[in-house]
Amino acid sequence: MQKHLSIITVNYNGLKDTCELIDTIPFDDFSLEVIVVDNGSKIDEAAEIKKRYPQVTTIRSEKNLGFAGGNNLGIEAAKGKYLYFVNNDTLSPLNIQALIDRLESSEKIGMVCPKIYFSWEEGLIQFAGYTPLSSITIRNQAIGCGEKDKGQYDTPHPTPYAHGAAMMVKREAIEKAGMMPECYFLYYEELDWSMMIRRAGYEIWYEPAATIYHKESRSTGQNSPLRTYYITRNRLLFVKRNVDSIEKNISFIYLICIVAVKDLFKYIIKGRNDLAKAVLKGVSNYINN
Repeated sequence: MQKHLSIITVNYNGLKDTCELIDTIPFDDFSLEVIVVDNGSKIDEAAEIKKRYPQVTTIRSEKNLGFAGGNNLGIEAAKGKYLYFVNNDTLSPLNIQALIDRLESSEKIGMVCPKIYFSWEEGLIQFAGYTPLSSITIRNQAIGCGEKDKGQYDTPHPTPYAHGAAMMVKREAIEKAGMMPECYFLYYEELDWSMMIRRAGYEIWYEPAATIYHKESRSTGQNSPLRTYYITRNRLLFVKRNVDSIEKNISFIYLICIVAVKDLFKYIIKGRNDLAKAVLKGVSNYINN
């Protein structure tokens, strides 16, 4: 029997966070299934999660397949009409029904995101939609980020991209657009997937009646070499896959000759040679591959 909703989260050496998330899921309120993909953790955390939560479906990958690869394993196992992808470092997915209602309000809507709060301060907004990306700088802004919630972003509206921390998608939209692009491994894949879903003819919406709290970058750290490497490399990969030819060349010049060089010197001055090396590696690996 098809479930109404599949909640999918990817776990990587994050047992504590994942269990805290599961504890906030309203199992009794919905015809839902919860799928946890243990994405190459050092120990088999899927087995421990299954022991603690028998009602949860667990999938163990011996290899870390990245954000998209892990979620795609979840998609393959999911039975829901709607698939809700949430980071394992999120809490309190409140009023899930509002997201379902938004998806069901129009055949054109294929994906929807809740209002996202930072977890460390009550009412501090992380996401209330996105502005469009510049095709040259590949920069945009998360609407409301860092603002205290005073109700200023309580109106639902279309957004050009979903936020990877929490996004609900119609199964039919995935079937038409394809699954998450695994070439990124980490960062930018949800932006690319948003582009794929929009090209398939769907809209993406922000729905503030649903909320979630995000602990932010528990897996990689805010200033880690891993994060720096993938952001540097994947900006270039995103341009290659999504920007038209003339602007594409301008963007490559800007990102390599200005942004990467600026980041390189900034990290050297700060004594963060590990981050400087990550920038060089990101540019080099993109060019060579």
